Amino acid sequence: MSPIARKITYAVSFEVLGLGLSTLAVLLMSDASAAWSFGLSVAFAVMALAWNLLFNSLFERWEAGRIQRGRSTRRRIAHAMLFEAGFTVLTLPVVIWTLDTNLWHGLGYDLTLTLVFMVYTYLFTWAFDALFGLPKSAT
Repeated sequence: MSPIARKITYAVSFEVLGLGLSTLAVLLMSDASAAWSFGLSVAFAVMALAWNLLFNSLFERWEAGRIQRGRSTRRRIAHAMLFEAGFTVLTLPVVIWTLDTNLWHGLGYDLTLTLVFMVYTYLFTWAFDALFGLPKSAT
């Protein structure tokens, strides 16, 4: 698979599965309706898709310059944590506005979603690599 096809396949499949996960999480955490939870999840998916493509391009550029090849547990954890930290910066204002809450409650919602997605990102990336193989940057 070409590098760009791999990135697009990764990002789209990640977001499609993540859409269901985030809708469920918002429903469980807030008083938002199913439609509102789904709408927020769609907004997050669009934002995450763009962030995913940018972040993974930067990560793979960094990774290609490393002496150690492959993706260790440590590298996978760093990948998931860095991705979610950047995404939290992007989504916090959206959470506060759409759920009509204050900074602290919004941060609580966002951090809970971040923790859920950190685990999801780690597991999804591991499964994706097992299914499609490692990218050239890691081999």
